[in-house]
Amino acid sequence: MTSTGLVAGQTSTTYDDHTEESREAQRQADRWLISGTILMGTAILGILGLPLFLRGLALQRRAQARGLSVRPIIVTLIGYMVMLDGALNTFGWSIDLLANHTLVSRIFLPTWGNMFDGGYFWHYNELSIGGASAPGEKAWEVLGIFVVFPMRIAACIGLLQMKRWGHQWTILTCWTGVLMWVGYVANMTVYADIRFTAVVFPVIGWWLYDIFYITPFVSLPYLHTVNREIFTD
Repeated sequence: MTSTGLVAGQTSTTYDDHTEESREAQRQADRWLISGTILMGTAILGILGLPLFLRGLALQRRAQARGLSVRPIIVTLIGYMVMLDGALNTFGWSIDLLANHTLVSRIFLPTWGNMFDGGYFWHYNELSIGGASAPGEKAWEVLGIFVVFPMRIAACIGLLQMKRWGHQWTILTCWTGVLMWVGYVANMTVYADIRFTAVVFPVIGWWLYDIFYITPFVSLPYLHTVNREIFTD
């Protein structure tokens, strides 16, 4: 009986040790992953963020190879990719909406408009709240900054914690991303005389840039087909 009790105690301790080691390995990887994502989300420091993100990804793969119970790599990639999309758009549009009279904005955004999207070059800073003056632009910025992208970032945090609500809300916010993508492309098309006139890289250039907005289309097939039992309440 003593021997049996000892074996039972050892098994319980081993399981607890494995759980704690797995949790610590995931936390260590996430420190690098979230730091890299935050830096990449500022756009300006994106080059500095990528090595940090790759370091975190390598740590998680190493922990997985050791047999630890860490988050699936595909969930990590999907979660941080969608979070990065939300951070980039929040940061970029916030500059135009809230900091349009700063020196950086008055130089960078009209120059960006002159290259790709004339909506940031056409009568810049002539609206009552400043920034881009293209028809419809401010409505998209308000919707993205204050509704869609904060929801997306919050949903991704839940997804990365393997919570069922995070999975559900990531699906929801990715579908809102599809709606925004379709609506914005329609706006670009309807006002093509403003958006694509006298820019260096007109339609083709904008579509190349638009690759960064395809995260909902990449992530939704996985989110709809993944075994939902891997997420917990």
